[in-house]
Amino acid sequence: MDAAALAEDLVEPLGRRWLHVKSVAARAEEISFAVDEEERPTLLAAAWLHDIGYSPAIGHTKFHPLDGGRYLRSEGWPCRVVNLVAHHSGARFEADERGFAVELEDFPLEDSPVMDALVTADLTTGPSGERLTYDERIAEILKRYPPDDPVHRTWVKAAPILKECVVRTEERLARVQPR
Repeated sequence: MDAAALAEDLVEPLGRRWLHVKSVAARAEEISFAVDEEERPTLLAAAWLHDIGYSPAIGHTKFHPLDGGRYLRSEGWPCRVVNLVAHHSGARFEADERGFAVELEDFPLEDSPVMDALVTADLTTGPSGERLTYDERIAEILKRYPPDDPVHRTWVKAAPILKECVVRTEERLARVQPR
């Protein structure tokens, strides 16, 4: 099964989450020129699959990056896609907040243009698929979750670090796009 079809099977029933996933995949396609051509299929697969762990069918721990990574690994997806999904958008920070840091260590963290582009696609797309700046997206997350929620605490810590991913992606795009 291809990434888009699997994402549709698992995420479309979740309504608004499906709008987000489709828009993240479209955004990843748009910014895919920030990564080497041979890396683009990996970026696009990870973009389609990044939120499959929200599906009740596979969401066993209720920590979606871990659940998505575990499911993809069990289904034989390429290791890079599995690891990108498991670590997308600063999952390591939320894993610390939720007590899943040890479990997430089963998946190597990739520091690459592909991860930067995946973070950029996810964190410049709102929860209903709307296009946002990185700062607007972080503000939206912090507003949606109360200060005592693990997600809120995660983004207070992760936001400045993940902004660097967006900046690097924007710099790569500026180098490859004609002026």
